[in-house]
Amino acid sequence: MKYKRILLKLSGEALMGSKNGNIDPAVLEQYCEEIKLVKDQGVQVAIVIGGGNIFRGGQAETLGIDRVQGDYMGMLATVINAMALQSALERHGVYTRLMAGIKMEQVCEPFIRRRAIRHLEKHRIVIFGAGIGNPYFTTDSTASLRAIEIQADVVLKGTRVDGVYTKDPLKFPDAVRYKSLSFQEAYEKNLSIMDMTAFTLCMENKLPIIVFDMNKKGNLLRIANGEEAGTLIS
Repeated sequence: MKYKRILLKLSGEALMGSKNGNIDPAVLEQYCEEIKLVKDQGVQVAIVIGGGNIFRGGQAETLGIDRVQGDYMGMLATVINAMALQSALERHGVYTRLMAGIKMEQVCEPFIRRRAIRHLEKHRIVIFGAGIGNPYFTTDSTASLRAIEIQADVVLKGTRVDGVYTKDPLKFPDAVRYKSLSFQEAYEKNLSIMDMTAFTLCMENKLPIIVFDMNKKGNLLRIANGEEAGTLIS
């Protein structure tokens, strides 16, 4: 495997699949199978998952909820998704640990950097929930920060499209996919890869990002093995 330790970023919305409910069991099952394939090859896997299928902090103001309160609600939504993913992975016989940026001892461990690294060294999958525990920071920022803290080799951003395009490929059939980009090129072209805080963290720490289609079977394993799939930003 090309990468020894990866940080996989998944969106909460992706868990919805084609269902109207919050979590599509078929999508959850598919993700677990993909993650287990990589883990079984000896790759150390950490995961950050969003909560947009349940609640987004950005919705708060439209509902008359204070922004800070809304962000904490969004953090709790990520914990719900993380618990669902943890349970599904353990059904596949994969040992996991859920660590959160907010203390909730009954369901998960608090985030402690050295402990997280030790779990990974013992080949447990570590899922990070509740963001970094502070409002105004997205789960993209959480993914970048946690990846740097655990010394991951790469951030893999699993999406519903197979990379970064010149424009939205779902709306414009003539959109062209980039195979690779430098951080500077992505910044100058104003491409929506991650929010600016998350993107800057990766750029300053020389942490590569790969944007890829998580729904395509075998993609995660191909990337971990160094094959071209998606768009590399480095």
